Amino acid sequence: MIRRIVAALVLAVAPTFCAATLASNGTPCENLAALTIPAVSIRSATAMPAGPFVVPGTRQEIALPAFCRIEAVARPTSDSEIKFELWMPPADAWNGKFQGVGNGGYSGAIGYTALATALRRGYAAASTDTGHTGDDMKFGQGHPEKIIDWAYRSIHVMTEASRLIVRNHTGRFADHAYFVGCSSGGHQALSEAQRFPDDYDGIVAGDPANNRIRQTFGFLHSWMATHARDGAPIIPAAKLALLTRASIEACDAIDGLKDGLIDDPRRCTFDPARLLCHSTNGGGDDASCLTAPQVEAARKMYEGAKSPRTAEPIYTGWPHGSESFGDSAIQSWRQYVMDPPEPMRVGFFRYFLFHDPNWDYRTIDWDRDLAYAEQKLPFMAAVDRDLSAFKRRGGKLLMYTGWADPVVPPQDTVAYYDAVVKTMGGLDKTRDFYRFFLAPGMGHCSGGPGPSQFDMLTALEQWVEKGQAPDRIVATHNSNGKIDRARPLCLYPQVARWKGTGSIDEAANFACVSEPAAAPVRKTTNGSTKN
Repeated sequence: MIRRIVAALVLAVAPTFCAATLASNGTPCENLAALTIPAVSIRSATAMPAGPFVVPGTRQEIALPAFCRIEAVARPTSDSEIKFELWMPPADAWNGKFQGVGNGGYSGAIGYTALATALRRGYAAASTDTGHTGDDMKFGQGHPEKIIDWAYRSIHVMTEASRLIVRNHTGRFADHAYFVGCSSGGHQALSEAQRFPDDYDGIVAGDPANNRIRQTFGFLHSWMATHARDGAPIIPAAKLALLTRASIEACDAIDGLKDGLIDDPRRCTFDPARLLCHSTNGGGDDASCLTAPQVEAARKMYEGAKSPRTAEPIYTGWPHGSESFGDSAIQSWRQYVMDPPEPMRVGFFRYFLFHDPNWDYRTIDWDRDLAYAEQKLPFMAAVDRDLSAFKRRGGKLLMYTGWADPVVPPQDTVAYYDAVVKTMGGLDKTRDFYRFFLAPGMGHCSGGPGPSQFDMLTALEQWVEKGQAPDRIVATHNSNGKIDRARPLCLYPQVARWKGTGSIDEAANFACVSEPAAAPVRKTTNGSTKN
C-alpha cells in the first residue's frame, strides 16, 4: 500500500520535476553563444518574448510564443558558410521533440513560417539557408563545396549541431527527431533517409524533387518543346486552362465518379488533337481550339523527355490535369515551363556541370550530357532505393504527392516508391517503415481542385511514438474559408472509391480499395522505374 502511494506521488510530481530539471540543468538561452562546437559559430542567442516577430528582410510579422532564438553558421569546409536558426520553446512549453524543416527550390533562405509552425506545436525547430543566399544558381559557379552543401550536407550539419544545442539548453537530448519538407524539402527528406539514417526518427517527404538531375533535363526538354525559336510560348496561358478542362471532361469519370477530379492521370488517354482547330472555326488560331503546333507541344509535355537516339525515357511527362487548374502561375505549367525566358534551372548546366556561363541549351546532347551529369554530380539526386539502414534503426517515413502537380510530376514519385518496394523485398516489408499517399487533384505541395489539406506530421508521430501506422489520412478542400469536401488519402497502391451512398464530399462515404495497376513498370538507367 505504501509503495503504491509513493509511486502515485512520483507520477504526480514528475511533470513539475521534469520542467524544473530542464530549467535548472540546462544552459540559459543567452549563455548558449559561448558554446564551442567544432566548425560551428553561434552568432547570437536571444531570449525572445511572446509577441510579433518581424521576419528578417521583410515587413512580415508573425505572432509567436516566447522562445530562445539561436542564429548560427556552420563551416564544414573552407568554402562553406551554412547559416541556420534554431528556435526552442521554454521548458514548460517544449514537447520534448526536435524538428528540422525543409526548403523550396534552390532557396538560400531560412524558412521562418515553417519554424513558426513547428514552434507553436511545441517543437524545438531548425532551418538553414543551405549555404548561400537567394535562388540564383550562380552561387555554385567555381564553388563545388557550396553545391554539395545545398545538395545534402547543410541539412545534416544543421541537424547535428541543433540537436546538440537543444541538449545543452534543456539538459537532455530530444526524445524524438522529425524532418518535414515538401518539394526540395521532400528531396532533402529522402536524402536524409538515404544518406544519414540516424538523423531522424520520422520523416515527412512531400512532392519530393529527389530525381533532381533528370528533372532538370525534363525542364529543359519541356521548355524547348513548348517555345518557338525566339523564346515565345507556343501555348498561350489561356489555352492551358482549355487543356485542363478537356482533360477532366475526358478522364474525370474513369474512376466511376464524376467529381471534377482525375483520380489517376496515368489512366487518362486524352489526346490534345481532339482540340485541333478545324474549318468550322476558320482553321486558324482560336481561343476554343489548338493549332497543330500547340497540339504537338502539349503532346510532348505529356510524353516527357526521351533520347532522340534510342527513344529511351529520360524523365516522365507532366500529368493530365496539371496544365492550369488555378489563377496563380504555380497552379499551372506557367511557372516552371511557360513563363521563364529560358529553360528553368538552366543554371545547373552553366554553373554546376559545364562551368560555362555562356552555355547554349540548344547544344544539349541528351545521351552524353545526361551520362556526364550523373557521373559528375550524382550527389545532386536522392534516388537510392536501398533504405535498409533507415529501416534497421527503426526510422519511419511518410511520403505524399499531388496527382495534379505541375512542378514535380507524380509519375516519377510513384516510380521511385515502386523501385524501393522491389529493392526492399516487397510491399509489406516496405510498408513496415515507409508509406506513400497520393492526393487526386492536388497541385504542388498544396492547392488544386482536390482535397489538399491534411496533417501528415501527427500521423507520423502516432506511428513513431505509438506504433500506429496510418492506413488512410483524411484530406480536406476549403472554399472561402469553409471545408466543402473531405476525402481519404489511401495507402498506396490503394485508391479511394465511393461506397455508393451518402455525399461524395464526406470522407466516411469512401473506402480504400485495391485495383489493378495502371500500367506495367520497367527500369530506367537511374535506378528508378518507368511506366
